Amino acid sequence: MTVKTFTLPDLGEGLTEAELVTWLVQVGDTVAVDQPIAEVETAKSAVEVPCPFAGTVHQLHGASGQTLDVGAPLISVDTGAGDGVPAPQGGGPKGGQTYREEERAGVDPAAAPEAAAGAEDGSGSVLIGYGTPGGGSSGRRRRPKKALSVVPAQAAATGAAHDAMASAPRLAPTVISPIVRKLAKDRGVDISTVRGSGPGGLILRRDVVTAAASPAAAPAAAPPSAAVPAPSPPSAAVPAAVSGAEAVDARTGLEVAGRVPVSGVRKVIAEAMTRSRTEIPEATVWVDVDATELVELRAALKARDPENAPGLMALIARFVLAGLARYPDLAARIETREDGGQEIVRFDGVNLGFAAQTDRGLVVPNIRGAHRLSARGLDAELKRLTERARSGKASPAELSGSTFTLNNYGVFGTDGAAAIINHPEVAILGIGRIIDRPWVVDGQLAVRKLTQLSLAFDHRVCDGGVAGGFLRMVADAVENPVSVLADL
Repeated sequence: MTVKTFTLPDLGEGLTEAELVTWLVQVGDTVAVDQPIAEVETAKSAVEVPCPFAGTVHQLHGASGQTLDVGAPLISVDTGAGDGVPAPQGGGPKGGQTYREEERAGVDPAAAPEAAAGAEDGSGSVLIGYGTPGGGSSGRRRRPKKALSVVPAQAAATGAAHDAMASAPRLAPTVISPIVRKLAKDRGVDISTVRGSGPGGLILRRDVVTAAASPAAAPAAAPPSAAVPAPSPPSAAVPAAVSGAEAVDARTGLEVAGRVPVSGVRKVIAEAMTRSRTEIPEATVWVDVDATELVELRAALKARDPENAPGLMALIARFVLAGLARYPDLAARIETREDGGQEIVRFDGVNLGFAAQTDRGLVVPNIRGAHRLSARGLDAELKRLTERARSGKASPAELSGSTFTLNNYGVFGTDGAAAIINHPEVAILGIGRIIDRPWVVDGQLAVRKLTQLSLAFDHRVCDGGVAGGFLRMVADAVENPVSVLADL
């Protein structure tokens, strides 16, 4: 027996831990190189971690809900061949479909290209900064070598490789596409009970759809001989059941409905907000703005070019970038030197962050080099990054490194807010909802489209004159967008 232990890899910039969401394999399962073994959640995104070893799962280190440090043991795999059957090599069954091919529903498995020759010990595949061995000196990503998929010995003797791969109870589900796994999860299908119709028992999207439509789609219990219990979770990792005397809160006298650990994104948000409030002496200024002309301009652009007209957020972002070009201190950063002194670090350009609400919590994707983009370019990046953030696919680089943040809290139906600065930035601009209100125009009362802009800024970096000047410049641009856009 040769047991190799795979530690939790570095999943991104400055991340030191990750929460183990769920295991995709169990003790006793057979895994192949680059097969997803666990889903983990970091402060940046949720990702599936592939295994760099091929063999049999020997031990799972940790339980669902547990937070693991980078470098801590994640999984141990027996890579030996004690029963005379070689350990599987490669990321899936022979002739298996590629990720893009499997992504299309109803693909003919016979038309899928076979895997090209690859490395002996690994595939070279990379997950945010780490890869399996065998990448080669050329730096190219090498694909798994051609090899027969591992099946039980008796199945190999009878030639029934496909059926054995699809039905062997001790094998991990033969699925290489995250889309297929998500589809099964969304439809309540136990992926381990699905019979794959692809080469070597590969589970395709249509197999999940068929299983979900079947009356017997309920997850089937594993045979007693194949059932391998997962390791008992540590008491601190999983919320304990509330019962007995603990069900009543001593301070309020109310029954406790449940306890939810502060972990994952919520933990990071809490730490970031606490640090911002602790370290940054912030002040807030705000102004009511007549956005009638901006709304009319956007409507005219949309009528002229419905597909490519930039949204209001992109137009305001363009005004903000023009203001930061004049008041660069608001897109700077304060750093502490080794001698204890502080210095203001100014940047040649702006990485524009924007608050995005997702199912996992509030995240701040950022548009790198935003100062070089037009309103249309900003609009395209806003849509792209919002979609990636909400789907949990945004990379660590896309969720860090901003130098100024926009917060459109108007989408929640609120008019104003004193936003908390996104540390280590020094300012954040909030945008309230745009609503019809009475407004005086040329001495006459009229109904106009009003919004409120609020700027929270670090008073160590600048004073009220700079903050007010920037806010007034953005407000003037919103009120007279045509004249301002002519100069941008």
